[in-house]
Amino acid sequence: MIKKILSYLIPIKIYTSKSSLSNAIEVTWANGELVLDSENANYSYGSLQRILRLGLKNIGYDKIVSMNHILVLGVAGGSVIKTLVDEIKFKGKITGVEIDPEIIKIANTFFKLDTVENLQIVIDDAFEYVLKTKNKYDLIIIDVFQDTSMPAFLFENFFTKRICYLLRSRGVVLFNTMILNQNQNLRNKKYVSEFYESDFKIRTIARVEQHNELIVIDRLT
Repeated sequence: MIKKILSYLIPIKIYTSKSSLSNAIEVTWANGELVLDSENANYSYGSLQRILRLGLKNIGYDKIVSMNHILVLGVAGGSVIKTLVDEIKFKGKITGVEIDPEIIKIANTFFKLDTVENLQIVIDDAFEYVLKTKNKYDLIIIDVFQDTSMPAFLFENFFTKRICYLLRSRGVVLFNTMILNQNQNLRNKKYVSEFYESDFKIRTIARVEQHNELIVIDRLT
């Protein structure tokens, strides 16, 4: 409790770890809440939870509640999953795909992710999972980062087509991206301008928490 109170004055790091996939994973008390960070970026809770919460509000909580199956690519500490379950009261199935098993161990230990009854965690590469899965989803949340960078495959046409194929009727993709420089800004503009899938619409929510841009893809039929 003391650390939580003191964290309103200064962040208090309580756990640090490394894995074969992550140089640094940190759990910190900040402004009265536990957050999960990499060396240079927020991975779960804190600003990231606010960013994805805004995207979910934009889609509409009422719409999300009526969905059956949500896919989360990039689980980390599971803040978006907690938003879905605790705030939106989503009762359907959630499949979370995370490449780093060490992060899931931390999520279970510090954020009680393993207590979410309607969640199935799959340890896998997001690209590989998307290629293999035979399921269809009402909402696909893409939140895949390697510290402050994003894997190039996320912006490739093949991956986008596959993601769109996995959407059920009237489904939605919520894609969280980070823009730290002009090259990344141009990357996003190119992605949006070149997007074309019949029966789909793309839009952006720009400059969320200063450095993030949400891309929303709606299936119209």
